[in-house]
Amino acid sequence: MSQDLKKTCQMLISQEQQAMINEVRSLIGPLSDKASLYCSDASISRYLRSRNWNVKKATQMLKQSLEWRKEYKPEEIRWEEVADEAETGIMYRPNYHDKYGRSVLVMRPCCQNSKSTEEQVKYFVYSMENAILNLPPHQEQVIWLVDFKGFKLSDISFKVTRETAHILQQYYPKRLGLAIMYNAPMIFHTFLSMVKPFAETETYNKVKFAYSNDRKTKKIMEDLFDMNNLESAFGGNDVTFDIKKYADRMKDEDNKKHSFWTKTKSLSSVAQSAPLDSIRLDADSDASNKEKMDCNAARQHSSLKL
Repeated sequence: MSQDLKKTCQMLISQEQQAMINEVRSLIGPLSDKASLYCSDASISRYLRSRNWNVKKATQMLKQSLEWRKEYKPEEIRWEEVADEAETGIMYRPNYHDKYGRSVLVMRPCCQNSKSTEEQVKYFVYSMENAILNLPPHQEQVIWLVDFKGFKLSDISFKVTRETAHILQQYYPKRLGLAIMYNAPMIFHTFLSMVKPFAETETYNKVKFAYSNDRKTKKIMEDLFDMNNLESAFGGNDVTFDIKKYADRMKDEDNKKHSFWTKTKSLSSVAQSAPLDSIRLDADSDASNKEKMDCNAARQHSSLKL
């Protein structure tokens, strides 16, 4: 395909997508400053992609998310509210990204210290909000690194898994880039088959298994991460997690988060008017199959697959 044809094709796609984004925004109607900031072109495009560019379905999904955010107020959760849940290091955002700029969430099921579904879900939401807020420009996805060392089936809850899957799929569409299950025992495969019915195909396909004694895994981890930053549990060279230092960092980032969401009047107009070509619409490997074949040939997929 010629470069001119590629540019023309991409421009046509962008114009069509921008029209759909504008239509969704029109159907949603008047929004509060905070909701208006959330409904950037990039955000609306994720809902459209999640519903295969069906404007009606995407609008309904986005409205449900806005209602959930209004009631749950995820952007207002502070470290002090989740500190008890976090103290064992069960989940945290390390201070690095993968080589594609995606935020990373490390999870360690064996460190679960709470039986409260509500508190576990709240900390999951807090961590997702923090990971998203720390994404660089033009990147919109998060990677999960799940360490199964010391894992027992009693460490995970079917109810919590179902609730977090629902929140991820309905309120954070297109946010999960990859979920790496590191050294997962066979018993976890059984658990995963139990939760498969309520996991969307896209979400389920993001789950990949990796093993420390596998050469292919080593190569993939090296391609994804700077090994000097990566925890030793995943084959890297870093060995420490300091909850006190992490708590201090999260408190600082809570202040940044508060500042971000309280400057809605000045930022919301910028977010709405952001050009579509500034959005990584080709970041997902499951792009719409309705686009023309020549256009598909021109698209570049940035998500690295296992």
